[in-house]
Amino acid sequence: MFADLHLHTNFSDGTFTPEELAERGAKAGLAAMALTDHDTVEGCARMAAACSERGIRFITGTELTAELQGNELHLLGYFIDIDNPTLLGEMKKFQAVRQSRIHEMVKRLNDLNIPLRAETVFKVANCQSPGRPHVGRALVQEGFCTNMDEAFDRFLKKHRPAFVPKMRVSALDAIELIHQSGGLAVMAHPGLTRSDELIPRLVDEGLDGIECFHTKHSASTSDHYLKIAARYNLLITGGSDCHGFSKGKPLIGGVKLAGEHLQKLLDAHQRRNDRVNRQ
Repeated sequence: MFADLHLHTNFSDGTFTPEELAERGAKAGLAAMALTDHDTVEGCARMAAACSERGIRFITGTELTAELQGNELHLLGYFIDIDNPTLLGEMKKFQAVRQSRIHEMVKRLNDLNIPLRAETVFKVANCQSPGRPHVGRALVQEGFCTNMDEAFDRFLKKHRPAFVPKMRVSALDAIELIHQSGGLAVMAHPGLTRSDELIPRLVDEGLDGIECFHTKHSASTSDHYLKIAARYNLLITGGSDCHGFSKGKPLIGGVKLAGEHLQKLLDAHQRRNDRVNRQ
């Protein structure tokens, strides 16, 4: 029994619909999948139905961009209540900031004599949580760049002229938001953010797990974070971080979380539910 617990659809910056993603998960032999779109849970209901049709266990999720002591972190929320009003209210704020960021990136491109329109980007995105990949796709679509690599290398990467930083919520607030919506908070791809010194503080604030297995984690990196997970009694998760064709070839199923880790995650969620029900 294997799971892929880090996946994106076209409700954020992926290219697959929930149904297409579930179908690919079935072909990859996955027993469980989690949808972790950026700052939204809009695709979860459709993903749940598509997984149910294929006999795949579905776990609701999201990915939040957070900050602690000046460091950017990504936090995955699993088993969140997608109808939780506080969660949905905060996500509306995150989405509004994302949309404002698109306008600022387009303005910077216009200042460089690239006449891209924000409306074009929003049409390409066709979602409430647009991001840099949608600007890149619009640049390619309109003929201003030949491919996504060029769009990012010339304009959209950090330190490039049209780069605009993401809004980052406090990591401690993000953990609280995930918990109050019934979820478990997991640090995403720590090998990429390289902020190991922050893990003890995050644990003190209620961090539940760490994504040890990720497409961009080497075997030695995964082993490093497995040891950290053991040291702090953290849950172990993993996933491909598949964005469809947005970032090259689809990665779904390329990272498979073993059943023993999935079961511990499910058990932890059940214990949290039991505690809440007893209160």
